[in-house]
Amino acid sequence: MTKKSRTQTAKLRSNELRAAVDTFVSMQKSNTFNYRQVSHAIGVEDAASQRQVALYLAELAFDGGLIETSPGKYKTPERSSVTTGVFSRRSNGKNSVTTDADGEEIMVAERNSMHALNGDRVRVNIAARRKGAEPEAEVIEIIEKKDQTFIGTLDVDKHFGYLTTDSKYLANDIFIPRAKLKGGKTGDKAVVKITSWDADAKNPKGEVIDILGKAGDNTAEIHAILAEYNLPYKYPESVEKAAAKIDSGITDEEVAKRVDMRGVTTFTIDPRDAKDFDDALSFRRLPNGHYEVGVHIADVTHYVRPNTSIEREAEARATSVYLVDRVVPMLPEHLSNGICSLRPDEDKLTFSCIFEMDDEARVLDYRICRTVTRSVRRFTYEEAQEIIEKGEGELSEEILTLDRFAKILRKNRFDEGAVEFDREEVRFDIDETGHPVGVFVKVSKDANKLIEEFMLLANRTVASAIGKPAKGKKAKAFVYRIHDMPDATKLGNLAALARNFGYRIKTTGSAREVNRSINKMIMQVKGTPEENLLSTLAIRSMAKAAYSVNNIGHYGLAFDYYTHFTSPIRRYPDMMVHRLLEKYLNGGRSVGRDRLEDECKHSSEMEQLAAQAERSSIKFKQVEYMADRLGETFSGVISGVTEWGLYVELDDNHCEGLVPMRDLADDYYDFDERNYCLVGRRHNNRYRLGDIVKVQVARADVNRRMLDFALLDDSGRPRKKEDDMGEAITVAEALSRTQKKKKNKTRQGRRRH
Repeated sequence: MTKKSRTQTAKLRSNELRAAVDTFVSMQKSNTFNYRQVSHAIGVEDAASQRQVALYLAELAFDGGLIETSPGKYKTPERSSVTTGVFSRRSNGKNSVTTDADGEEIMVAERNSMHALNGDRVRVNIAARRKGAEPEAEVIEIIEKKDQTFIGTLDVDKHFGYLTTDSKYLANDIFIPRAKLKGGKTGDKAVVKITSWDADAKNPKGEVIDILGKAGDNTAEIHAILAEYNLPYKYPESVEKAAAKIDSGITDEEVAKRVDMRGVTTFTIDPRDAKDFDDALSFRRLPNGHYEVGVHIADVTHYVRPNTSIEREAEARATSVYLVDRVVPMLPEHLSNGICSLRPDEDKLTFSCIFEMDDEARVLDYRICRTVTRSVRRFTYEEAQEIIEKGEGELSEEILTLDRFAKILRKNRFDEGAVEFDREEVRFDIDETGHPVGVFVKVSKDANKLIEEFMLLANRTVASAIGKPAKGKKAKAFVYRIHDMPDATKLGNLAALARNFGYRIKTTGSAREVNRSINKMIMQVKGTPEENLLSTLAIRSMAKAAYSVNNIGHYGLAFDYYTHFTSPIRRYPDMMVHRLLEKYLNGGRSVGRDRLEDECKHSSEMEQLAAQAERSSIKFKQVEYMADRLGETFSGVISGVTEWGLYVELDDNHCEGLVPMRDLADDYYDFDERNYCLVGRRHNNRYRLGDIVKVQVARADVNRRMLDFALLDDSGRPRKKEDDMGEAITVAEALSRTQKKKKNKTRQGRRRH
């Protein structure tokens, strides 16, 4: 066969293959599929032809003939030109709508947005797709407006005011009539609600909901962070008054209903600045030579009764919020730091998981019951750690034995396939005004791990007790803490990248096998140049833990059954678990699953908001701290790579800042998402996640919690870029000029309102 005839045969086969794919696709309606499923359906088995199928599907998606719902997974775009969805507004102008029909994200130009705001439900008209172009939509109706509040700084003159927002969801200042300023003055930090946005107006109108204080004031800024995530920064006075009426209630009648453990050695181990002690450990030797270890938890639900104002407030908040310089409690302080807190030398009502253990830390028996306890000593983690390290001190026998047991329990967990990540937490030394004067990293030591292991044991035991009923009985509805398998795509990318460095990660097989391979890699990379890159990606490949009545186990801990029982002072799901335990231990019937799942979902959502607020407060203090160090140079590692630049985490203090893409002046860089790097087009320079770099602190915007770094060259000098006139300037100078231009542009925009 000649070369020409072979080419014609290949084209024919290619055309036949494409026709077969087209036929398959046309029959799928709303089904999703990937190239393997298509290949199998049309009878293509060889690798080369399957690769052609994969490329053709990608080509169809690029041309608009298919929708790529997730990497490598497709569906047909069967929809009318008019559909509904949720609008996403971004301050960078990249607005979009996520359609209800198929979850596709479609771009909406600002001129076609009808001034819809982030989260609004809208009806859109989808323009006919043009080959090779992204689809576009036009908002034709705002079906349901979402309440919109924004936080920012007021600028007030004689007749009106403006709020300059710090939001990524709104680029425009908010116009506020004088009568709606609520006494706000220039420089005040305020919460503002948007009331309207006329079609021909550049700016939305709004009214002040609350004045938080002067911008830059520590309390005002912390409250602004909470308000940004719709988290409460005040406690309702009526709830505080209701809590103040509650007394400890430890009567002889109440003690008689419980197991009295006040004569057993009991103590707490907590952070040095903690005030709400919700867990304690007890320890004693038994006559048979075994050990009794009690995990005692504050009996919050004895005091917080259903259908009360305290209960409703706790349910709405769902969690305490731990910020840099304060705790915003779920419960009023009279309860959280007082009556419920397991303070030393006070009788306390507790809910307990009591274990009989042998010398090898094996659990021989357990019981779950309500108790009354009395802590004899409050240890800080540092004090307990000193006893562990020196082998002597107050209650040393109890602490040393429990530490030995905890290490056995920990080893068993990892042998079973739990994922091992060393977690470091950034903490600040704060002066009396709230200003950070020092940064340190909190490292988890043996004392922390001692408490962690026994809390895990109690949580696992409680979940198993309800989730694994006696033979012939059906499991009752319960609150589980679940953790799904890692994201398959992220895990595959991690494995591929790890192979480049000579490490092997399993992407198939049992959870135990996969986790063991991840743990092995994490241990092997310690101290290597690629440690930051691979450890960071391993963490990012993991799913988020959540609450649910549908138990799928906890992947990261390698537990089939797990719940949260041990922190009811600060987590509402633990209160839910206590209530369910009380009901079921007394022979009660199963509660309704649907309502319980709704409460689980709410708690999961609030947990995520609280975590975001905590990260924002850390970022705020990092920017404040680095604002005192403008122009100073530091070494660090690239902790994030995005299409807009590089994030760098400093070695000395773990503060993180951005090197903007626009300031990488030596080349034009493309973002390689798969390999987590930026690649220069001309010189092929690469900046990769985990690389070590030197930077200079270029800009610290405390109001927007933004920290910008400038990369330094090999000689330690700032890289140069040219301004519009060809004059060589440093990146820091360029940033300063850019900020001045933005401010002038904002003033001109206001005049045009």
